[in-house]
Amino acid sequence: MARMIVHCAIYRDGRPVATPADPAGSLAAARAAGPGGFVWIGLFEPTSEELDRVGGEFGLHPLAVEAAVGARQRPKLETYRNSLFVALKTLGYHPGGHAVTSGEVMLFVGEEFVLTVRHGADSPLGDLRAQLEQQPEVLRYGPSAVLHSVCDTVVDGYADVAVGIQADLDELESDVFAPGRVGRDIASRIYGYKRQLVTVRRATGPLVDAMLRLERPGVPFVRAEALPYLRDVSDHLARTDDQVEGMDRLLSDILAANLAQVSVQQNNDMRKISAWAALAAVPTMIAGVYGMNFEHMPELRQPWGYPAAVALMVVVCVLLHRVFKRHDWL
Repeated sequence: MARMIVHCAIYRDGRPVATPADPAGSLAAARAAGPGGFVWIGLFEPTSEELDRVGGEFGLHPLAVEAAVGARQRPKLETYRNSLFVALKTLGYHPGGHAVTSGEVMLFVGEEFVLTVRHGADSPLGDLRAQLEQQPEVLRYGPSAVLHSVCDTVVDGYADVAVGIQADLDELESDVFAPGRVGRDIASRIYGYKRQLVTVRRATGPLVDAMLRLERPGVPFVRAEALPYLRDVSDHLARTDDQVEGMDRLLSDILAANLAQVSVQQNNDMRKISAWAALAAVPTMIAGVYGMNFEHMPELRQPWGYPAAVALMVVVCVLLHRVFKRHDWL
């Protein structure tokens, strides 16, 4: 059981008053701490049996417990009789590898408890608890303060990922229009960024609706004092989601520009090939005519016939070369 417990603490008036090693009995201890007391338990990738035990302590709904164990949930908000269930996707961006990685955070929020369940390595909650414990004026609002802080931290992570991708897209855009960079590697990079944006949008898109619900009055287990802060988080999320959508459109435009460049390059190559083929065809035609086995051909027996034929080939080729050069075919 201790393997999956990241932290377990009881708070009163925004300050920790006890740190039980086992969640069992922690809710009763939080109630004994007096008005405003609550317990905050952090779990990391618990098994079904472990979370069932904690869920029994706090009266969590079996469907929510099943979702928290299985992970791979789309961001959502669900209300149950004893708790509020919020599923979030966390994101991390590694510019060197140009990769977006994801994890998950699930929250169970009740009147006197907060339970966070983390999956994956990309979790922004490592320092959050310590930061909140340095702000008792915030933490005294109880589970609602924790809910807001977790959502705010996750959404700030989305913004950081969007900034990192935007910087790489600026570099990609410069490469697309750089001389001599037309090729398949650009298209593969574009599709790679497309896949990354799909990962980001799977985190931000569904969460927009959930945050809009969460910021409205009447959501159980959310204090009215937290609503303005949740609205601020919702606004930041909407802006990030719009930014990601704009980057997706930018990638589509970059891909279209790259395909147009490839098409133009292919047309130029075909034009040059055709011009050189025309230059080669003229002497081939003249030599082919005079290579026929006929007796009666013009200038066939003249001593200057061979030099005249060669001169004709050279003159025609030079004229064609000048014409093609003038029209930028060579």
